[in-house]
Amino acid sequence: MRHHILLIIHLITATIWVGGHLILLIRYVPKSLKLKKIYPINNFRKNFEPIGMPSLIILFFTGVLLANDYDITYTKWFSFNGGIETIISLKLFLFLITIILALSAVKFIFPNLKGKPTFLLIVFITIVTLIATTMLILGSFVRLGGF
Repeated sequence: MRHHILLIIHLITATIWVGGHLILLIRYVPKSLKLKKIYPINNFRKNFEPIGMPSLIILFFTGVLLANDYDITYTKWFSFNGGIETIISLKLFLFLITIILALSAVKFIFPNLKGKPTFLLIVFITIVTLIATTMLILGSFVRLGGF
């Protein structure tokens, strides 16, 4: 029962994280580009961060606990041995990339915006959205025992 509750929490927070980034990419990025203004993206960001960032943190911790249920402890992370270990290793790698991109955006991209979206910002948003979607797809393979 514990595993199932963790899985439900993991799926709900994944829905928030992935869905939020898809909405950002599909709805707010085109609006910003059309208007040549950053405020649609900034407004979305201000509204999404209070729920998006906690979701990402919860995703990490529920993911670690779910991995432990499959006997994939931190000693097996990044070993890429077996189907589920490979999925978890890939998801952890993508999670680290997401964190690096998020910190880079907050530290270097957003402070330097001059009122309009930049190519680099759009690339970052696209990459984070693709990573989030990839992680969702990878997670769906756990039920099948991996690749």
